[in-house]
Amino acid sequence: MEIKPNPNRISVLAPKGGSKEITPFQEILPLGIEKEEDFGGIGMGVLSDGTPYLNQRGLAALCGVQNAHIGTISAQWSEAEQKPRIAAIRAILAKSGATIPRNTHIEVMHSGKVHYCYPSEVCLAILEYYAFDAGTNVQATARDNFRLLAGTQLRDMIYSNVGYDPSGQNKFHKWHERIALNHQSAPKGFFHVFNEASTIIYELILAGARIDEHFVVDISIGQHWGKYWAENDLQFAFGDRAKYPHKYPDDHPQAASNPQESWCYPIEALGEFRKWLQDIYLEGGKFKNYLQKKVARGVLPPSIAQLAVEALVPPTLPSPSA
Repeated sequence: MEIKPNPNRISVLAPKGGSKEITPFQEILPLGIEKEEDFGGIGMGVLSDGTPYLNQRGLAALCGVQNAHIGTISAQWSEAEQKPRIAAIRAILAKSGATIPRNTHIEVMHSGKVHYCYPSEVCLAILEYYAFDAGTNVQATARDNFRLLAGTQLRDMIYSNVGYDPSGQNKFHKWHERIALNHQSAPKGFFHVFNEASTIIYELILAGARIDEHFVVDISIGQHWGKYWAENDLQFAFGDRAKYPHKYPDDHPQAASNPQESWCYPIEALGEFRKWLQDIYLEGGKFKNYLQKKVARGVLPPSIAQLAVEALVPPTLPSPSA
């Protein structure tokens, strides 16, 4: 779908709202950016919870106004005495049945920078305001774009342009790429941690975790298991471990040094590994600690961490009666 930003043809601008800055949230939400693209100056993307958004510059271009005017809307959004413009945009949101958000944008840390992400519902309300309700500041660009993007068209356009499947069918894609590269890489008679971590990775994905190059849980498992193996001299019980070539997909930073040399272990130790994985890594708190670090870094929402722990660390079954 063609959109018409026309940022260089603005003939009438909304009045400048002073020098107020965007008022940030009390904290940056623990969301990531799943997909992002820029189309003719329209910056857009999808957050890790599936929310489609435009960035401030993209929304301003669609509306035919300067970035500062969108920033002023954000700054004035929660003022006790609402400006007519804010009241009008809030009324548009309420009429559409949307929940009035505590702010117009969501702040997300991505690639070391804070991104201001305006959810599509908020974007449509602001776009409609500049299309029809801004009085002498109504913008022809906003009106043209609103006619193209009303209803679900903006959301669908964002999903389509960034290549996001809202049905969730692609949430296993990154993991499947790694399976395709490594499912037969360990030599006969050995197992490797990546394959044995499949249940944990699967449960994380089902809980909503974004498994990608920034979230490689099998590295954590492999490091802890390797330390346990060495500290307990398990080579004397099961034989020596060996190295095998492990590969990462091209879009993973680890791929720069492909193939990686990774430990694989005698198949005779598989039962010992699975017992260790359940008793020590999962139920012993190492998995929970790993997730808590991801939460602290803003990579994982706390709710997803809790769901994953509950799925993988089930309550102990009661002892059978005598």
